[in-house]
Order: sequence, then C-alpha cells, then structure tokens
Amino acid sequence: MSSTPILEARQSQIHHKGRDPFEMTCDKHSLAGSVSQRACVFCGSRVVLYPIADALHLIHGPIGCAAYTWDIRGALSSGPELHRMSFSTDLRETDVIFGGEKKLAAALGELIDVYQPRAAFVYSTCIVGIIGDDVAAVCRKVGEAKGIPVLPVHSEGFKGTKKDGYKAACDALFKLVGTGATEDIGPVSINILGEFNIAGEAWLIKKYYERMGVQVVSIMTGDGRVDQLARSHGATLNVVQCSGALTFLAEMMKETYGIPYIRASYFGIDDMAKALYDVAEQFGDHPDVMVRSREIVRSEVDAIMPEINRLKADLSGKRAAIYVGGAFKAFSLIKALRYLGMNVVLVGSQTGNQSDYATLRDMCEDGTIILDDANPLELSRYIIEKKVDLFIGGVKERPIAYKMGIGFCDHNHERKIPLAGFAGMLAFAREVHTSATSPVWQFAPARRFQGPEHCRSGVAGGLLCCSPCDGVIPGALALEL
Repeated sequence: MSSTPILEARQSQIHHKGRDPFEMTCDKHSLAGSVSQRACVFCGSRVVLYPIADALHLIHGPIGCAAYTWDIRGALSSGPELHRMSFSTDLRETDVIFGGEKKLAAALGELIDVYQPRAAFVYSTCIVGIIGDDVAAVCRKVGEAKGIPVLPVHSEGFKGTKKDGYKAACDALFKLVGTGATEDIGPVSINILGEFNIAGEAWLIKKYYERMGVQVVSIMTGDGRVDQLARSHGATLNVVQCSGALTFLAEMMKETYGIPYIRASYFGIDDMAKALYDVAEQFGDHPDVMVRSREIVRSEVDAIMPEINRLKADLSGKRAAIYVGGAFKAFSLIKALRYLGMNVVLVGSQTGNQSDYATLRDMCEDGTIILDDANPLELSRYIIEKKVDLFIGGVKERPIAYKMGIGFCDHNHERKIPLAGFAGMLAFAREVHTSATSPVWQFAPARRFQGPEHCRSGVAGGLLCCSPCDGVIPGALALEL
C-alpha cells in the first residue's frame, strides 16, 4: 500500500524494526493537520479525576467541553455516583467579553449546596485561559465559604498534550493528599495509583492484595473517595499502574512524604503475578505476605489455563495490532497475546517516551511497525499492509477496525468486562477469540476483494490495495477512510 502517503513530518515518529536505525521522535505536540488520535489537555485531566465518585466536577467553559467529557469512561462506584453528572458554567459570548468569574462562583455555590460533595474540582478550558479568569482565586474563596476543598485544575486544552492534562490532575490531587488522619494505617499498606475501575478491575486487584495481607489505603482514582485520598500519605508504598497518568503524583509523594513507588501492570498472567510478587518483596519483614502471594498465583493460574490453552489453538499464528494511550499498557498486551499464540505486527501509543519505545523495540519481532501519536490514515495503511486479524485499541480505533473488516477488542474507556487480574486474562482471551474468529468478517468488503494473491488484504473494488500493485483509485482513499 505504498501509494498511501505518510506525512513527511511524521516519518520520525514511525519505526520499522529491522529496517531502520532506531531514532524515534516523541513527547512533542501533534502535527497540525494529521488528525491525531490524541485527546486534549482538558480531556487528559478529566480521565484521571473523573472516577472520584463523591466529588463535584465542574467544567468552566463552553457547554461543548462538558458534553464531550460527560461520562467519559467506565468508572464504576460502590457508592455515590456524583461523578457521572456533568456540570458546566456554559460560557457564552458575553462571558468571554466581560469575564466568567461571577458565573463560576455562583455555579459552585449552588451546586455545593444542592449536592453536598466532599470536594469540588473546577476544570479550566481553552477559552478560560484566553480570557484570563482567575479560577484559583474563585475556588479559594468558595472553598473557605463552604468549608470543603475546591480545587482548580489548570487544564486549558491548548497548552500541551494529553500528558499535560495528567500533570494538571496530579497537581490538583496532591492538594488533597496529607489532609486526612492516618492513625489506623498499618505498616503493610499501599496506595494503588493509575487504576480507574473501568469495569470493576480495582475491586479485583484490591481483593488480591487483601488476601496477601496488604492494606489498601486508597485507589487513585477508581471508585475513589475524597477522604481516602486525603489520608493516602499514611501508606508505606505506592504502586503505580498507568505510568503516564499518575507517576507525577507518585514523584510528588515520594519527595514530600518519603513514600517509595514501584511500577506494576495488572494485565496478563506474567505481569499480574509480578505485581503481587513485587509488592510482597517490598515487605520483606513480613514473609507471610510472599507465601500468600504465591498461593494466590498458583490457584488462580491453575483455574484459567485449561480454557486459555483451548482458545490458543484457534488463535495461534493470527496477527494483532495494538494502539493504546500509554505504552506501559502495550507491554502487557504484547505478552498476553503471545500467551495466545498471536503475533504483534503493529504497536503504538499516544503518550510514550523514548524509554517506552526502546522497550517496545526490544519486545517486538523484526518487521513490526512502532508508532507514536498515530492518525487514522497511518493505522489503516499498516493494518492492511500487515494483514492484521485483530486490532486492540479504544473508542477512536474501533471504526478503523470495522472499516478494515477485522476483529476488535476494546482495551480502553468503554469496556464493560474487567480485563485485569487472572480472571481478566481469561475474559480477554475469550473476547479476542470471539472477535478474531467471528464468521462475520468474511462478509466485510475488505475480505471479499477478489484480486491477485498479494491483494487479498485490500478493500472491495480495488479502492485500497497492498503494494506492490498500487491498486488505488484516485480520491477513493479519502472517501473510504
């Protein structure tokens, strides 16, 4: 599919392992006009803070920003669900001209009186950064009047990337840390950072740790509560899953409170077991913790392996593409797919750094495409070129997979089945098997193309075709994709 061009300025963010020297560019703003899959700074902050269920979340900006992030992701709560309400100051033209501070103060006062939240987060959007509203001053004044923390989130969308939104969220969270009592927190205790309880994963992971004898002080931020976050500085260890989102907070807690942190992944058999073992090793003075962790791993793995081996027989040799938000998640996905006998031929992330991509390079086979901050055209090109059978991504990648006529697995915000933990690995294997082996794909246009042998991965009618025949009808690419 060599006739589908890649923008010249994007070439340095694409690596073909085994063909090119490894010199990937990353950690930069998206190229104008490339239609990046990334979200904005504001959206990044909402992703992190949204699951705090007993807090008020108010978007200071136009109504469109609130609509875009309303119920933005799965974030199950075992109690209150105030986080699922979307509130906005609905800034209009007159507010842009005369300022929106009075409107913000009035909205905060009314919402706090009605809903009685434990805290409030106020998100600044692009227009607020332009007109210069002093959001911090308004939050401080309302917080003093109402007697609860009212925290500004400086998430103006134009000032960076989604990763900058993570940093803005961590800055706001850190103002809560250290404000609660810690008397009943024991020496074998942790905070779980970067777990958002999209489909109940936080509950599964918390149970594993509790079975080991480890006290979970807080989960940041899945099924989160303000009071738990306030006392999180009393934990002995921070365990960071989503490295891109919450490492900023872990670093701040280490510097201020001396709490060490480790990175962990709860996806896949190997990484889930390693997460439990790594935590147990941190509490070497309590050897019973390691003993129990080994018992948990042994019993859980024995329970799932028979069915995983059966599914592997159908999946072995199939090709997979991965495009996710953080590269750390991609590491675990590659390992999990190998457990199922599948080959990863395309992998990328929105927010990876040089170290992440070097790790991906080492994990992948020659011929694998590694992408940073990809766009739909690039993903479509390489899916066809690599004859992918399954695409793993999020809500923005799903239409690409279906248009290409291949299976899809949602590993991002909208899934309803937990994929973390040992039981989650079995659920993942079932979903991959169901999607990748579904008979429906034989009816997709991309699978019905009857051309030369090397064009079987093309689109019906020759609109798209893999190289070397370059069977592309001018103008058709834009219409189809």
